[in-house]
Amino acid sequence: MNFLQPGETLVAWLKDDGLSILTTVLGALLLARFVSWGGNKVTDQIDSNYQLGDALVRSEATKHRHSVAQVITWVIITFIYVIATMKVLDQLNLPIGSLVAPATVLGAALGFGAQRVVQDILAGFFIITERQYGFGDTVRLAITGSSDDAEGVIEDVTLRVTRMRNADGEVITVPNGQIVKATNLSKDWARAVIDVPVPATADLTRVNEVLRQVGVDAMSDRGLKKLLLDEPTVMGVESLEVDQVMIRMVARTLPGKQFQVSRALRVRVAAALRRQGITVTPGIHTDSTTGTEEASE
Repeated sequence: MNFLQPGETLVAWLKDDGLSILTTVLGALLLARFVSWGGNKVTDQIDSNYQLGDALVRSEATKHRHSVAQVITWVIITFIYVIATMKVLDQLNLPIGSLVAPATVLGAALGFGAQRVVQDILAGFFIITERQYGFGDTVRLAITGSSDDAEGVIEDVTLRVTRMRNADGEVITVPNGQIVKATNLSKDWARAVIDVPVPATADLTRVNEVLRQVGVDAMSDRGLKKLLLDEPTVMGVESLEVDQVMIRMVARTLPGKQFQVSRALRVRVAAALRRQGITVTPGIHTDSTTGTEEASE
């Protein structure tokens, strides 16, 4: 009878099963890297088509294709790792069937955590399929357990998390299942809202005429006209106070361009009223809204 020493047994195992396991792990890593590279090539192509085109903003179809490409890449990579893990377990002579009972106990122990992951994935699935937001959108997210909303530009959407970058350059990662309400500020169209406070003694008819002329001039400006969907309009008196009157002016813009239009109109309004000798006190308040409804999870 041929007896092998422990060292010889280890060497034999490394040559046989160990090499096979190493090959499986390396193959899974290389395949995952290849899929990630392919996904990045697809998204880069989508972005380049937008950048080389004449459109000032991404279309809803472009943003949706970018998000779907990211999700498909994430799902394929996850599937590769799951298959590789099952193959390694099989090569270690650990039958999957014998792991059912321990897995059941472990699943019960980690049930709460698994429930949270499933919740995140389901929420991410509906975010993608319902096109609530996608890559490049400016969104405001209300998060469970947080008093402050997260606002920024979407950089990545997977089935589990949403990554966004705020105005300070910080990257915010939010589990999809923790999103209570998603407000898309750059879907289809947006609206710039400017509230102009003027003294209560001012001639409101004259103020309205000045603001209407500002809207006409803005629509005649080549730079602003590309961002506006129609001529800015004066809505009239929004509120009354003891010493001032708030007059509202609104403008429909391309998605995501409401902030740029608000700044430009604010400068024009202040300059126009100053030329007429009308004092704006204490300052021009602006707000920006999107033309679509808020989405709730």
